[in-house]
Parts: sequence; structure tokens; C-alpha cells
Amino acid sequence: MISKQDILNANILIVDDQPSNVQLLEQMLHEAGYVSITSTMDPQAVSELHRNNRYDLILLDLQMPNMDGFQVMEALKEIETHAYLPVLVITAQPNHKLRALAAGAKDFVSKPFDLVEVQTRIHNMLEVRLLYKQLDQHNQALERAVQERTAELRESQERFRRLTELSSDWYWEQDANGNFTKIFGPVFEMLGIRVDDVTGQTRDDRGARWNEHERKTLEENLASRRPFLDFVYSRTTADGSRQYLLVSGEPMFDPSGRYTGYRGIGKDVTGRVATGTSPA
Repeated sequence: MISKQDILNANILIVDDQPSNVQLLEQMLHEAGYVSITSTMDPQAVSELHRNNRYDLILLDLQMPNMDGFQVMEALKEIETHAYLPVLVITAQPNHKLRALAAGAKDFVSKPFDLVEVQTRIHNMLEVRLLYKQLDQHNQALERAVQERTAELRESQERFRRLTELSSDWYWEQDANGNFTKIFGPVFEMLGIRVDDVTGQTRDDRGARWNEHERKTLEENLASRRPFLDFVYSRTTADGSRQYLLVSGEPMFDPSGRYTGYRGIGKDVTGRVATGTSPA
């Protein structure tokens, strides 16, 4: 919300080559309560002044020697690259009004001045300008918040990945069709499993035989989209030894609630089972 004091504190620049016009506008603005007023009779100085001060409003005369108001606006466009020129043009030529608006001016006042009209147009234009700046600042703050949150999420994901690597042998993700989409850790090398590069399906290359009852229970958990914790299942390897694996997993859903797959961790607990230690 823009207050009356916000408008009166706005930064205003008067550009006119006639000292009497500058004096009249300065007096009118001061009497209306505006407190930040700058003026120049040199149109060639406007760009540098605006670059340094970023005025909320520029009262710009169009008819000036050496550099007219249209040329001034073209120079200002190189600074205001978002195409918003805070310019209120002053002209005694009716045919210049539409041209000035097409050149980027936001409003105009006619000479000789109607002081009530000038004050009204200045007030209205400043209110719009300050609202525009407020929105721009809000969008910048929102963008910074999004960037900060994204950085936090990436850092959190990296911490999770590292913790997962420390607490388990591998981390895995599957899509809704059961195909592996992410694997961190040497699970395939440990199990002698090969993944088809096209389908994502797995194949055991070492002739191991899984415990069918345990494997079926695991597949039922996945099919019913239930989370599971520290599930142990086993297989008989090609040399006749027994291998035990512990896995935990949870289903994943997108923001609309649509099931997108599973993710989880796993580790080889054969040594713990062999010594009678809890595999978890």
C-alpha cells in the first residue's frame, strides 16, 4: 500500500530549458509538500542524473535546444531496460502528445500550465510508479527466497545422499513401472545384476536363486505401495552360499497425489546373519 507520505517523499527531476518554468514547477511541488526535488536545464545531463538517482518521476520538456525531449527518452531507455520510463512530458504542441506516449512517456501536461491538472497528474503517476516499484521489489524478494530455498533443498539432498551412503550400501529409486531410475552405490556389482539400458529391467548374470516366498512378500509390498522397513530377504548364490539383503523403501507421489515410484536403501547383511547379530 502506498501512503500519501510515500508519494510526497518520491524523487522528482524537472527538466526544462526555461528558468521560469523550472521555478514555477519547483514552487508548485514544494507548496504541495514534495520534499525531494531536483532540476536541470541541461537535457544532456538527464541520463547521468537518472542513472545515479533513479528518479520516480521526470518532468520533461519536449522543446529544448541541442537535445529535445524525444532524444532524452531514447537515452533513458538504455537505463530503464524494462521499458518503464517514469516520464511526464511537458509540451505546448498538441501534435506531440501522441508521439510522446508512443516514445515511452507515461503521461503529459500542456503549456501553459493548469496547476491543479499538473498536481493531479503528478500524484497519480507517482502512485502508479511506486506501486510498480513495490511489485518489482516483491518479485525480487520472492525470487531470492526461491533461490535460497532451492539451495537449501540441494544441500539437504546432498546431506541425505551422504548419510545414505554411510548407513547403507546403496540407495535406489524406481519409476511407477518398477524400472530402476537412480542407483547410488555398488549394488549391481555386489549382486551380479545387470540393468537393461533401454527398459531399466534387471537380470541376474550369476545364476543365483532368490527365496521365492521372501521375494514375493517384497513384491507385494511394492505392488500395494506400502512403506517397509528393514525387510530381509535372501538368495542362494551360484556357489551354494547364502546371501542376505536388508532393504527399506517408501512410495513416492507427485504434488497431485499420483504415484510415481519407490525409493529406498539397502545393504548386504550376510555377515551379521551368519554371526547371529541383528541385521538392522
